[in-house]
Amino acid sequence: MRKTYRNRKNKDYWNSRWNDIPADKPMTNKSVYPLKYALQTVHSKNGSILEAGCGAGRILRYFHDLDYDITGFDFIEVAVEKLRKADNTLKVEVGDITNLNYGDEEFRYLLAYGLYHNLEHGLDDAIVESWRVLEKSGRICASFRADNIQTRLTDWLANIKNKKVKSDEPLEFHKLNLTKSEFILLFERAGFKVEKVFPVENMPILYKFKVFRFRTHKNFNENIARGEGYRLSLLGSFLQKCLMKFFPNQFCNIYVLIATKL
Repeated sequence: MRKTYRNRKNKDYWNSRWNDIPADKPMTNKSVYPLKYALQTVHSKNGSILEAGCGAGRILRYFHDLDYDITGFDFIEVAVEKLRKADNTLKVEVGDITNLNYGDEEFRYLLAYGLYHNLEHGLDDAIVESWRVLEKSGRICASFRADNIQTRLTDWLANIKNKKVKSDEPLEFHKLNLTKSEFILLFERAGFKVEKVFPVENMPILYKFKVFRFRTHKNFNENIARGEGYRLSLLGSFLQKCLMKFFPNQFCNIYVLIATKL
């Protein structure tokens, strides 16, 4: 389990990120992460959904607008406030994945995208809490940052950028990076049966270079990128498909896990 460090604390990073953008509109692209995998997990409107770490709300709002019973929480207050202002009918609140305010077996589905790898401490507690609030045979879909060539390249590029910012402050924890087997073990140890694990390109490494982006993504807009998926040009798409075809476990940047509570 490798840790990534940056010039600011993890919570400060997310405060800044969600403060800089408006609340998401419902996600539209069903063929990309995370909506693609949420739809593989949620099989019916029967039963309630919990989105843990709902962020700017693209998944929460997608299911809410289709009349699913979905509740969301995030540990960043500004993100929750923006969602409430965008739609006051949303069930959304500030929460802590390691100490949830929900009853035992309250939800049939739990969606957690980009959440667990933000925990320097308490990862086991978070997964145990996730297990607790799911009903028997309930399903979870979670993503986590992969420890591979792609994320090591990403960290290397970020470190170059960080060195250009002069600071006397010590480096702070940013994210965990886990291998597929490490994350599977965490869920199996908590009482889940892992069904599938997918290598996924949330933001392809090529997207970090403007030349490889789709024409409407040349000038980066995070809400557009999050709603449509991080779209590449024809050349970028071809190169990325080659990388994912021949080296999927090294050029994904996240793994997505779907599991059932035993």
